[in-house]
Amino acid sequence: MLNIIWLFFFVIAFALSLFDWLFAGNQAAFPDLVKSLFDMAKLSVTISIGLIGVLAFWLGLLKIAEQSGLVNKLARLLAPLFRKLMPEVPDGHPALGSISMNMAANMLGLDNAATPMGIRAMEQLQELNPVKQTASNAQILFLVLNTSAVTVIPITVMLYRAQMGAADPAAIFLPILLATSASTFVGLLAVSLVQKLSIFNRVIGLYFLIFASLIGGLVWALLSLPADQMSAMSSALGNFLLMSAIVLILLHGWRHKIPVYEEFVEGAKDGFKVAVTIIPYLVAMLTAIGALRASGALDAFASGLSWLLGSLGFDTRFVEAIPTALMKPFSGSGARAMMLETMEAQGVDSLAGYMVATIQGSTETTFYVLTVYFGAVGIKRIRHALSCGLLADLAGITAAILLSYWFFA
Repeated sequence: MLNIIWLFFFVIAFALSLFDWLFAGNQAAFPDLVKSLFDMAKLSVTISIGLIGVLAFWLGLLKIAEQSGLVNKLARLLAPLFRKLMPEVPDGHPALGSISMNMAANMLGLDNAATPMGIRAMEQLQELNPVKQTASNAQILFLVLNTSAVTVIPITVMLYRAQMGAADPAAIFLPILLATSASTFVGLLAVSLVQKLSIFNRVIGLYFLIFASLIGGLVWALLSLPADQMSAMSSALGNFLLMSAIVLILLHGWRHKIPVYEEFVEGAKDGFKVAVTIIPYLVAMLTAIGALRASGALDAFASGLSWLLGSLGFDTRFVEAIPTALMKPFSGSGARAMMLETMEAQGVDSLAGYMVATIQGSTETTFYVLTVYFGAVGIKRIRHALSCGLLADLAGITAAILLSYWFFA
């Protein structure tokens, strides 16, 4: 499927640029298209190089956590849950601890911490994978959970709203939480149907109840704060928890007589290797996405959708947010740019402004996550990972639009 989609992006981009040149008289159609290819190729390397330091730091810490047994403790804590969701992963396997740390970082909106932990988890799952170039069931479930990205504290989106002068930067807090929860539930349900997993049982229900209670308590605590303090408190809390995790890992290693400095350096060495490994995969995907965007395909789709729904008598105010929604699965930076552009043009506290912010926090960048995580371990056959991930994206974005109408229209 990925082969077909990747080829389709280039063919569509070429066809639209050819039409733009021959029939619309746009002499810059192909120069702009080719420039986008080179820009995206350069961006791919820039992203990979930028990841080296972050990957080295967190992989160094994870090495200490593994050697001191902290990861195994996390794995045992979550073993009953993952025994149901990932039956092929043995009880107490280190991958379960890495998955737990990755999901915790995602929930706090700490992307820089989540990516290295996710890559480490994917590498550990790859050790159990009997067919190395084909994604296993456990790897697909883990990837879809990442692309659906339950975000409890959407720090980045709230900060962007504050910078744009929003009256209440944290107004999108609850809509984002509900939208991203919908995305995760649909993604998990889709994977469970394909893989024939039973997710409606007492074990998963108990973990869900505990998770919902923690989320509910956090939401209640934050919503009880004045609006002008909620964003700052969310940021402070998220980073406090992150720093606490770092200190906990180091102290746990020291307590168990682990040479923390030497183990950190040993683990950090893998950061450079992983960053270099993902460059070809990023170049392939980002150039295709860049070509699609430069050709005007996304804008044409949004305009066509607006015309169709308008002619049928539907409310078309959400169409202003469609470019952000279309870009979100493909490019995080592209979706962020479109979000800021919409906020600037329509107003940060307009319906469209609320909507793009909610969409931005509702899901992760599916193609980027797929490219980085599977690319890091050499997966070429992704099976149902992309379709389930995009289904989760669709659920999250649809929920974001409907919730924006409910909360802000």
